[in-house]
Amino acid sequence: MSTLALVRHGQASFFSDNYDQLSPLGEQQSRLLGQYWVRRGIRFDEVFTGPRVRQIETAALAGEAFAKAGLPWPEAQRLPELDEHQVDRLIKVAMPQIIRDFPQIAPLHAAYQAAQEPRDRHRTFQLMFEQLVMLWVEGRIAAPGVEPWQAFHERIASGLRKMTESEQRGRQVVAFTSVGAVTVSLQIALGCGDRTALDLGWRLRNCSITDYIFSRQRLTLEGFNACPHLEDASLLTFR
Repeated sequence: MSTLALVRHGQASFFSDNYDQLSPLGEQQSRLLGQYWVRRGIRFDEVFTGPRVRQIETAALAGEAFAKAGLPWPEAQRLPELDEHQVDRLIKVAMPQIIRDFPQIAPLHAAYQAAQEPRDRHRTFQLMFEQLVMLWVEGRIAAPGVEPWQAFHERIASGLRKMTESEQRGRQVVAFTSVGAVTVSLQIALGCGDRTALDLGWRLRNCSITDYIFSRQRLTLEGFNACPHLEDASLLTFR
């Protein structure tokens, strides 16, 4: 059997002008991940990343520990299928229409807009975003540039197949991606419904590891949302 480690990217620059870059804390999380793997003697035959800067940076910073230790770190292969969904775009381009169609979103959006402290902004955003994602999954909201849930699901499934379809046994593969892709992988492995998969996905911490054992026919969950490299509680983040 072969193994696949799916890593959610380190903390990105939430609420900044450019979200798609790691924060200083996200950089630290990524370096600690690589150092942990080196200490544990974990090696990889293949490395994949999605196309986002935050995904690529996480892989590169984790790989630094291998280079410093004089150990091999395979060149990362860019896999567009591991890109995140664009549901956040709905907030920018479709929120007035969404509020008209689904008035229950209005107080959540108002609370998010009124929030001032970082903790409150994160909390109110998450409450609103979870509702928006569920409406998107149900096919009840859409916007140009936002692929439907089923198309997103199939894209991620295609990426998983590309990483796991080799006949070679005993491969150790790592892929750096985002919450949406890990959520779909959980749904495929567990055979669960959309709501259950999303509820699991919301628990994924930055730079966490979700492990699978795989063959061409099977994808079996081995470990979920692990952060053994983040020993200090202050390093544990969701956004």
